[in-house]
Amino acid sequence: MCGIIGIYSQEPVATQLYDGLIHLQHRGQDAAGIVSYDTEATPHFYVKRGLGLVQEIFSPEEVIQFKGQFGIGHTRYPTAGGYKLSDVQPLQCNSPRQLALAHNGNLTNTAELTARLTQRLTSSIDSEALLLHLAADLPPLSPAFPSPALFDHLCASVKKIMQTAQGSYSVLCLIEGGGLLAFRDPHGIRPLVFAERQAANGKKDYIFASESSMFYSLGFQLSGDVEPGELLYVDLHGNLHRRSLIQTTFSPCIFEYVYFSRPDSIINQASVYRSRMNMGQNLARQWQQEHPTLTPDIVIPVPFTSNTAALAFANEIGVRYSEGLYKNPFIGRTFIMPDGKKRSRGVRHKLTAQKSEIEGKKVLLLDDSLVRGTTSVEIVKMVREYGAKEIYFVLACPPIKHPCFYGIDMPSAKELLAANQSLEEIQAHLGVTQLLYLQIDHLVEAVSRESKQKISTPCLACMNGCYVSGQMNEKKIQSLEQQRQKDKL
Repeated sequence: MCGIIGIYSQEPVATQLYDGLIHLQHRGQDAAGIVSYDTEATPHFYVKRGLGLVQEIFSPEEVIQFKGQFGIGHTRYPTAGGYKLSDVQPLQCNSPRQLALAHNGNLTNTAELTARLTQRLTSSIDSEALLLHLAADLPPLSPAFPSPALFDHLCASVKKIMQTAQGSYSVLCLIEGGGLLAFRDPHGIRPLVFAERQAANGKKDYIFASESSMFYSLGFQLSGDVEPGELLYVDLHGNLHRRSLIQTTFSPCIFEYVYFSRPDSIINQASVYRSRMNMGQNLARQWQQEHPTLTPDIVIPVPFTSNTAALAFANEIGVRYSEGLYKNPFIGRTFIMPDGKKRSRGVRHKLTAQKSEIEGKKVLLLDDSLVRGTTSVEIVKMVREYGAKEIYFVLACPPIKHPCFYGIDMPSAKELLAANQSLEEIQAHLGVTQLLYLQIDHLVEAVSRESKQKISTPCLACMNGCYVSGQMNEKKIQSLEQQRQKDKL
């Protein structure tokens, strides 16, 4: 899972890209990069990439020096490849013309795609295979390829990629002599939204991003989504072209709504905030049906992604909602920390329990999901140490039982608690009185209720093992698991 952003503007884009990456920091904390494209200058591309948080990598003085009206940026959370500078995006190549590419997602057939290339990869990430395939099919810089002809050529090239690349990919690409390109895999697994802004000269600016969270602050109005299997292209004159290339079953990742996306984002025409409210409401009704005699004294979310669902849950059952766990906002998201020891240690650093809200009470903790269980064990232990009389643990997500190969850090079933233990065993492992997961159909309904596109068949692979892309079988799953484990060494 990563964050990507691309902008065409009448003004230099670098500071806007920087601001946008700050809004996407929650999608990747390990590395970030910016490439801007000045159509008039030589060299054309201005580049800065680094390891760490956005504000650690870029200084205001550096960002101001970047020139150009086109640009892309990336925040990285590695699920493939390592923690090397060569793996930090946007990636670049220089032949037959300069390109820079930012990719959110994971491919499941990188080896096959790489085998078809004449060039060797210089990184260890699948995104480079996309970049080199696109580059290999581009014409060299030539007056014979004005914008309309280049758009047709790009459509043909990207359609070839969509016919061969398996997995998830939302992609932004800067093209020397071309402009800004955006496309999304035919299933639309990873999100990609776009917006418009009226410039002072009457022309339009465009922005593409993984989420809509920065649109308002940058003055853009949400236009919608890059549709599954669709290509959008902003040429050198600022004209927007779009074309649907391949149509298939729309299956966006539902974990975006459970955990990853910010609550103020709208993706796939569905409010993340409202979807989480619905999850909490559905979970509360499920609780009342399965445990009609159990009423907690207080409902406490595991902050922050669970706050919305917990508020709806508390309202539905008529119990007081309390932020009995305080989260230090300056500690990163523990789910996307690289190993279990750091996640466990990070819980004590980022969360503090409020004794006055917990002591002597029957506490219902609501979390968004339970993946490895590392942080959940520490949270329950903390609440018990602060004097909880009983602890119930409920989750706004079904059990996570299968690895994700589409961009979320769930590399192997061996690491997933629900894949290896029964409900009763997990309940005992956590040390809680009752444990309840939201049912799959209730989760799907919660998101679909908010979507104008009616997301009836989202990607639920991590929950039900049904992979929507990649022609997956047991042998391939084992091979991908082994490769992902190897990448983490």
